[in-house]
Amino acid sequence: MSQVEVSADATKTKVAEEIKFDILAGVPAGGNELKRSQIARTFICHSIVSVPTKEMYAYALLASLGDDVYHEPSTMQVALETHVAKITGKEAGLFMPSGTMSNQIGLRTHLMQPPYTILFIMIFYCRYEVGGAGFHSGAALTPVIPSNGHHLTRKDVENNIIYGPDVHFAPTEVIALENTLNGTIFPQDEIIAISEFARSKGIKMHLDGARIWHVAAETGTSLHELLEPFDTASLCFSKGLGAPIGSCLVGPKEYITRARRIRKLFGGGMRQTGILAGAAAYALTHNFPLLHRVHALTIKLQKSFEDIGVTILSPAETCMIFYDAASIGSTYDEIAERGEALPEPLFLGGSRVVLHIQTSEAAVDDFIKLIATIAEEKRKAGFVNSAVQANGHQDVYVRRTH
Repeated sequence: MSQVEVSADATKTKVAEEIKFDILAGVPAGGNELKRSQIARTFICHSIVSVPTKEMYAYALLASLGDDVYHEPSTMQVALETHVAKITGKEAGLFMPSGTMSNQIGLRTHLMQPPYTILFIMIFYCRYEVGGAGFHSGAALTPVIPSNGHHLTRKDVENNIIYGPDVHFAPTEVIALENTLNGTIFPQDEIIAISEFARSKGIKMHLDGARIWHVAAETGTSLHELLEPFDTASLCFSKGLGAPIGSCLVGPKEYITRARRIRKLFGGGMRQTGILAGAAAYALTHNFPLLHRVHALTIKLQKSFEDIGVTILSPAETCMIFYDAASIGSTYDEIAERGEALPEPLFLGGSRVVLHIQTSEAAVDDFIKLIATIAEEKRKAGFVNSAVQANGHQDVYVRRTH
């Protein structure tokens, strides 16, 4: 081998050394088990904290190979899309990396020619998807606060819909609802009434069904029936079900074909998605049945809080409660800091308390004890509850300041 060849090989070896990276080298022994134990004591959010189990990993690794962009029939993603479409009563489905992308592409696919408006229930689409509908779709937005403080009614929609010949206004093209919203269940009869009105005006109905699994589990209603009033829907595999990633957009076949192109435009085309689809399929089979336990623990937590004297801003119907820390003379920061200081720490956010399939009953009991201890300390210090109550459908989601 010549000196030039030796030098070239050395250079290539140096480049390879610079590039290589052992990501596992910095992972402490037992790190994942420690994380799982912390997840069991975390009440912040079910989509960002619940983690895949060893069993889910093992199942996902058996997934077949296949390219998503080319929609190869061998990939498990196609099977997953077909299954979700079937159980929701829709013609086709499309796997998405996230719920935000699924909703935004879902809306964009409906909107063909501006000007147009999207009517939706305050708060999610407006605040927590980064104004995406305006950015991605150029849509005007009509946020509506429910007059009954719980859910939109047909009357709310009729009073806020934009249609007719007046050229000063962008007509409503889509009504976007969410079920559950802040953990509360949208009455099906009201959804049907809104849908009948929308269809009488040629307006499309889209559902953010990130947590629709909770509605199905709590009410025993099939997804087919729950989604029948909607033209399209987005369902999340991570929120509630514990998959690491993914949502599915469902709707008519022609609509999904168009959405697939828009997903590619938005940078959402993926390659080997079989592992992700395998994890989602595992979640549907093994984690959905666990939601009943989650709801029971949530009710237990709320009743205990009420017995202590905590004001509940939005009561438990599925997996969430919203409470007022000031009603026991405390703050969310103080409660969270006290929780983190426990021998087995609790991880808490603001007013929203979210339980999930990996929440332990011991963690719920410790949270109740913590609140009871703080409430008693404040009472002994002279605090008197001013009986603060929720005012209509205010945004009860108060985040921590630190």
